[in-house]
Amino acid sequence: MSLQSVREFFLARDLHLPIVELDVSTATVALAAEAHGVEPGRIAKTLAFRVRDGRVILLVASGVARIDNRKFREAFGKGKMLPPEEVAETTGHPVGGVCPFGLAQALPVYVDESLRNFDEVLPAAGSVNSVVRMSPDMLASVTQAQWVDVC
Repeated sequence: MSLQSVREFFLARDLHLPIVELDVSTATVALAAEAHGVEPGRIAKTLAFRVRDGRVILLVASGVARIDNRKFREAFGKGKMLPPEEVAETTGHPVGGVCPFGLAQALPVYVDESLRNFDEVLPAAGSVNSVVRMSPDMLASVTQAQWVDVC
């Protein structure tokens, strides 16, 4: 369902973005950067957190960015990353292919300022060997994300 749900998400929004599928895994920032010949910072990793009010949020950040706990708490309160099995169940995407597109359920999406350092970023596209290339602003726009500074 995952890769197909991303295709359907783009089709429903009349977005003609090619999904790049490779024969090798791109499930980590390092693997994705190497496979696509880009610096690791351009890989847009999607992280799932449960925040203080119990809701799940997605945070998309640069592949080299690290969460700043103080900034995160100021923006969302206390949060904890979801375990892998809950990530797959909640998003509909496997760990390593999690992205903010074609989700199994509606989730709030936040895009970290760390992505503004790049004109083009590569988020996963629902599988451990796929990505899509887009600008950070397009990523935020198509996912109706809010920009945050938590890294």
